[in-house]
Amino acid sequence: MLTELETRLLGVMMMIIMLGMGASLTFKDFRIALRKPAGIGICIVTTYLLTPILGWTLATALKLPAPWAVGLILMACLPGGTTSNIFNYFSKGVLSLSILMTIVSTLIAFVMVPITLGIFTAGIEGEWKIPPENVAQVLFVLLVPTLIGVFLRKWNPNVGATLELVGGALGIVVILFLIVSWVPRNHQLLASTPWQVYFGAVGLGVFGFVVGYVFARLVRQDKRRARTISLEMGIQNGPLGVLIVLLTFKGEMQQQVLLIPVLYSLFIVLTSTVITVWFRRITAREEVARDQAKVPTTLIAPTS
Repeated sequence: MLTELETRLLGVMMMIIMLGMGASLTFKDFRIALRKPAGIGICIVTTYLLTPILGWTLATALKLPAPWAVGLILMACLPGGTTSNIFNYFSKGVLSLSILMTIVSTLIAFVMVPITLGIFTAGIEGEWKIPPENVAQVLFVLLVPTLIGVFLRKWNPNVGATLELVGGALGIVVILFLIVSWVPRNHQLLASTPWQVYFGAVGLGVFGFVVGYVFARLVRQDKRRARTISLEMGIQNGPLGVLIVLLTFKGEMQQQVLLIPVLYSLFIVLTSTVITVWFRRITAREEVARDQAKVPTTLIAPTS
């Protein structure tokens, strides 16, 4: 488990991340979002329907015990974060769509996460159940710095841009922090962890990429937008999941439920990097093909 100091530090880091996310937004972004209901609809379906179904399916198929099932389903019910925006930027995805999906999923998270979590953990009773009201309280508190970031961006764009950069970078730092601080102290636990847990932690991201892409193509999104949606669906807000577990459970229970959120946060960086490199190469080839298609055919005079 994390120490009390690390828990407090994680909470502060999350507030800074959310502040940075808010600073990346303007009121114009919200107006644009409202004019693009298709993007909002896709976000809601992938984030709060398909991903929770995927998490529940994995937990059920792998027959995970209650603490690990709760950890996996919790991760599946969370919104995306700034990390997905960073990977979409480097993959040459549609960044505006990525940011739109992050905005929508985050703003409605304090309502939707408790609902989806309650539905998909309905079969898990007793001490392992995460009270939906606890999740709502955490998310509502984190919504405050997000809104502060929006107003800071409007007040001073330079301050907003700086906070946006810091918040995005800190998302990666938090994941590395979890790895460096938690993994070494729990190496024996990790060595004795069954393969089903690793499969669930890795599979949530990998299958999320696949399902997100297939869904996007089914609703007639072009390939570039489909790749963007794929990354958005596969990348959940790992640090937020860890924070919710830390504030809900104590002692040995906390360590057991925390296992999958930490493993997910570790492996999602690795799998997202591979997918990002692959998507970037595909986009580069598509751009070259489009450029070549625009080059007029040279007319060659017939020889006598």
